[in-house]
Amino acid sequence: MFPVPLLLLVVYCLPRAYGITVYGVQGPLELATGSAGPTLVYTSDTAAGTAVFDPVNFTGPAAFNPVILAPPPVPSPAPPTSFPINLPQNAQNMPGLSIEQKGSFFGFSMEMSVINQFIGINSTYLQVPFLNLISLVAERAGSVHMRVGGNTQETATVVPSLEGGKVIEKDKADSSNPTETPALLISLEMLYMMANVSSLVNIQWYLGIPFNDTSHLRLQIAEYGESILGDNIIGFQVGNEPDLYPGHGHRPPWWNQTDYFNDFGVVVDAANNDPLIPVKGNLIAPSLSGNWTPESIWDTGFLPAYTDSLSFLSVERYPDDNCAAAFPEAGFGPPIDPQTIFANYLTHNAGKGIVDQYTDTAAVAQQAGKPLLMFETNTASCGGFPGVSDSFGSALWVIDYGLQMAYANFSGALLHIGGQDVSYNPFNPPPTNQSSFEQWTVGPIFYGMLVIAEALGTSNTSQVVDLFQNSNNEFTPGYGIWENGQLVRLALINYVTDPSGQSDYTTTITIGGAQWNEPDATPSSLKVKYLAAESVSVKENITWAGQTLGSRFQADGRFQGDETVQTVTCDETTNTCNVTVPAPGFALVFLSDSAFEESTPSSTPTFATTAVTKTMNTATVPASVLANSNGNSGSERKDLSSTSKGSSGAIQMAGGAPAGLTVLATVLAIAFMIPGFIER
Repeated sequence: MFPVPLLLLVVYCLPRAYGITVYGVQGPLELATGSAGPTLVYTSDTAAGTAVFDPVNFTGPAAFNPVILAPPPVPSPAPPTSFPINLPQNAQNMPGLSIEQKGSFFGFSMEMSVINQFIGINSTYLQVPFLNLISLVAERAGSVHMRVGGNTQETATVVPSLEGGKVIEKDKADSSNPTETPALLISLEMLYMMANVSSLVNIQWYLGIPFNDTSHLRLQIAEYGESILGDNIIGFQVGNEPDLYPGHGHRPPWWNQTDYFNDFGVVVDAANNDPLIPVKGNLIAPSLSGNWTPESIWDTGFLPAYTDSLSFLSVERYPDDNCAAAFPEAGFGPPIDPQTIFANYLTHNAGKGIVDQYTDTAAVAQQAGKPLLMFETNTASCGGFPGVSDSFGSALWVIDYGLQMAYANFSGALLHIGGQDVSYNPFNPPPTNQSSFEQWTVGPIFYGMLVIAEALGTSNTSQVVDLFQNSNNEFTPGYGIWENGQLVRLALINYVTDPSGQSDYTTTITIGGAQWNEPDATPSSLKVKYLAAESVSVKENITWAGQTLGSRFQADGRFQGDETVQTVTCDETTNTCNVTVPAPGFALVFLSDSAFEESTPSSTPTFATTAVTKTMNTATVPASVLANSNGNSGSERKDLSSTSKGSSGAIQMAGGAPAGLTVLATVLAIAFMIPGFIER
């Protein structure tokens, strides 16, 4: 949020009678002094509906913006705080269940031009926190799917190598494109790097094929992708948001859906006739942004013409955009005040409103036998909204949105990662000038992704239903999840922020029984994991089952603290179980020990570095001095051979990779990040 350690240092230097007030979450954050030293005290004189911390002089990367918004007031009328949930044990008795879903439902979409910031600088130097974070998801979901592409795939060209072993090199930004997307050179080293990541964690990849010029196709990304990544390739996206091509200068203004149909056919024919692309039928389309409807593409005869070439159908959608603020010279109109739209994300209608637009497309996909993907999404395009996209509210939003997509028969969704000029990234490496001493920052939305992985489990048989609970109240949604035909988990959300506790709700759960023509199946006890934070506005101090990934610049990709799981004893006389969900918060309810064990890894592989950076021409400070200095404690940095606090030593790994690639022995947390473009 802001450099509290520096403020504390200032306070120690002031006379004891002085005090400092810093704006915080629920109101001004008073920094009071006394005999015991400085303490942080929340006060509550900030008017509702105004940002509580929004410094006008912040000039750092948007990924680390300090903006904290005011949480919306308790709705009027307030949602009921007590209601029942009565569900059948057997899926066959529950109408409206989704198709079977996988724990890997949520994956990542990464702009091709920022891969060197997040994954590594080449195949021998990989970002350790990235590996640890992906490992957390993989252990819960079974595997992780990541797309490398986006707007920057359209102008990408593969070259054998780049100077210095770089994976990518950016050209000048395209001035005709409103989002200033850079042209991109890709070296084969990028694909080798991705192959090495797949050898360490269970991650598979989608790659983007350039589609900006069908008269000069560049299929090398698919050719080399097949040979280097092999079975770790899931599919190739042809065209990223083609409905925006005329506006981005990739096609003439008159270019329409029929022209898209014809241009797509050019790629299909070329791929089918390319012996260096041995796997056919692995293309992904149409990846529309919402400017065209999917139905307008189906009306061209797209599916019957190209069904044999398609592995997935795809769309892309953001609920809003911050383009006016991100690109003030592009003519998008006046910027949106994030405070005014914050409440839009804190309701069940937010995700449902997007998903409802694709009900017909989901049915078309099912009829065609093709999985439907939300191939790129996040809180808002053009970088997201500071204070919204990086708030605890975004974690609740993404849980609701993800489960709503699963309920509507999407088969997966990819949350976008841009450069450090965006607010919505699930995680961020530190800025370049801090990378030698700061660690990563994990965004609230990443916690939501972990929740979805645990909610859907690893059986690949999970079926989801919107419970429309609490009389379909928009602030207290919930979902039921059946696995192998049996009810195993409940996902319960409370969007309300109310420090008084009066908006916490308690639901009385009954499973099976006469109303479902089933024997009573209410367990004698159940387990509950909570995703918790003080307010929907906060960016730090977020916990999942009592554990945290650390505050800003404190994450190495591993959970900190002990896991805390609540056990609820049920009333076997009335066959009911009472579960309380705090305001705000989320509860994942496990209805059996086996469901809990499936979603709770006993251990997660982690990775340590074998080298450090900036070991020359740097000042050294005795640990005893640094331990009492501002900000970063030298006493906690016991061994610089590891980025993992309290861990020393290195991990040595070797093995085969596709096309004879040798998995190199070292992985390194990179200390010199290249500031990224905003690509979306």
